[in-house]
This record gives sequence, C-alpha cells and structure tokens, in this order.
Amino acid sequence: MESNSSELEAILKDIELADSIGTSHAQNDDHGWQTVSYKKSGRKFANKAPQQFSDQNSGAGDDVFRSIEQMSEDRRRRVAEVESQKATAGEITADDVEDHGSDAENLAGEMKKKKIKPKKLKKAKVTVAEAALKINDYDLAVFLADVTISYESQPDIRLMRLADYFGRAFASVNSSQFPWMRILKEAAIEKMIDIPLSHISEDVCKTVAEWLNHQLIDALGSFTLWSLDSIFADLALHQGNSKASKKVVQQPSSKSQVAIFVVLAMILRCKPDVLIGVLPIIKDSPKYQGPEKLPVLLWTITQASQGDLVVGLFMWVHLLLPLICSKSGCNPQSRDLILQLVKRFETFIIILVHQPLIVPIC
Repeated sequence: MESNSSELEAILKDIELADSIGTSHAQNDDHGWQTVSYKKSGRKFANKAPQQFSDQNSGAGDDVFRSIEQMSEDRRRRVAEVESQKATAGEITADDVEDHGSDAENLAGEMKKKKIKPKKLKKAKVTVAEAALKINDYDLAVFLADVTISYESQPDIRLMRLADYFGRAFASVNSSQFPWMRILKEAAIEKMIDIPLSHISEDVCKTVAEWLNHQLIDALGSFTLWSLDSIFADLALHQGNSKASKKVVQQPSSKSQVAIFVVLAMILRCKPDVLIGVLPIIKDSPKYQGPEKLPVLLWTITQASQGDLVVGLFMWVHLLLPLICSKSGCNPQSRDLILQLVKRFETFIIILVHQPLIVPIC
C-alpha cells in the first residue's frame, strides 16, 4: 500500500508539471515572436514562422502529455502486477480490493470460489477397552445410590438407569469396534465367556454386583427379556428385517449394544437364577427361536454358568438338548456349538454321577 501511494503521488506531480507548462504557453500567445516588416520575403517569414513554431510546439506538448500518460500506464500496470502476485499468494485484503477497483474485487471473488474447503477431521476410533478404562467405580457407586433413592418404588426404572449409565460410557464406541454378531458366530464357547466383561475392571463389576443383590428378581427377569429383545431386534435390523425389529422392541443405537451386553452379563453372573425364571418364555416364544439366534442363547447360558454351573446345566438340558434331538431345528454348526458347551459341564457331571447316594438313617 505504501508503494502504491508513492507512485500515485509521483503521477500527480507529473500532471501538475504538465499543467504548469500548458498554462505558460497559453499566457504567451505570440510564442516569443514579433512581426518584422520586411519586403515580400519578410512578410512570408512573418506569416509562416509563427505557424511552424506553433506546430512544433504543439508536437512537443503532445510528447510531454504522451510521456506522462505512458508513465501512468506503466505505473498502473505495475500496480496490477503487484496485486496479481498478492492475490496468487493468497495475501489480498479487503483494503486492497476497495482501493484498486473492480478488477481486484473480481479477482478476490475468484480466489474465494477456488478456495479449497478444509477436510473434516475424522474422529478417532475408540475401542471397548479404552472406553471401559474411563469408568470409575466410585462415580458409579454414587450414581447407583442416587438412582436407588430417586426411583425407590420403580425397580424397573432403576435397571434402565443402570443401562443408561453404561450406554453413555460406551457411546463413543463405534459399532465396527464391537461387531457382536460376527464375534459370537465365530467365537468358540471358551471365548464367549469373556465377551465383553473382560474389559471391565473388577472394582466396577463388584460395585454393580453389590447393587444388583438388592434388586427384585422379577425386575431383573423383565430387564433380561428386554435386553434379549434389543439384541435380537438389532440382529433382525442387520439382516434386513426392519419390520420385525419394530414389532419386537424400540431399537437402541448400535453403539449402545455393548452396554446391553455388559449389563446383561453382570446380571446373569450375579443372579443366574433369573435365567431359569424366564426359561418358559424363551422356550415357547418364536422370537427367541431360530439357528441365527442360537449364538446369543449360548452366550447367555455361558454367562449364567459362570455364576452357577447348575443353572447352566439346567438351561442346557431344557433348552439346548431338545434342539439336538430335533431333525429340522439344528444344523451341524449349531449342534457343534451345543456340544462344546456341554464339555464345560463335563467335570461337574462326573462329580454328580460318582457322588455316593447318602441315605438318611431313621
């Protein structure tokens, strides 16, 4: 800007100099010539000389103004070049656009149109283990104490609030970080046991277990069925059966599925008898039947067997053994998974078989 102002001042000075030259010529109309009386030759000279000088002088004036215009054009060209370089470097400002006319405005407009939009930053993927590390057992205990007081007469709401707590804790976990359908389908029975509680600290599990021991068994059973409905609704949604998912239950976000699995696993391990209480509903209702739902039921039974092997064996006998005997209700893969589960009870079964029968003495 300072260089442009100095160049404009120089142009104005040149224009003032040209004006002063024109004024001096206008005041002296005779151009310094006087009429001299001679004879014929003198008269011719007196008539022609001023005209010739006037023509020459006018040509000189034209040269002066032409040179000034040329200088102005050169300066404007240099100013335009400077602005073009600044615009190319991305340094054009609003003041430059106002000072140098519509050309600079058009140039700035083009630069804005061609400006590359910044790329959106991708959110970092959070794993189940990373999210679980942020759960503080003290904060959880304070939350559960507050929930117990606030919903003293609403045991079902208390359990839903527990699910909400873990839902917020795992909200940043993308569904791709917990593809539970693929995990349960491909995992062996031994690996199903640790899904997904292997990432939860023992202190958090103990805090929840102590709180669950004071909850009503009927409320725990209702929450267990609600959790299974949510899981199967998500399964139906991914299989393209969206109508079925709407009829079953209001489907939570896939990102909160990890929270459903966590809370359900804690309940089944702490209160395995709950599964026996809901066995008639699971066994008779069509929405819990089908080979695609078997991995979820197997996972459910393995979690309950962690709390009580007797409950696991009871569920295996009454729910899974009939599937093996059925010709159309079990494929080879499902049959293999069911037999893998019974191997976990092998030692326990041997103990029961070889346990001596104690007959009380009357």
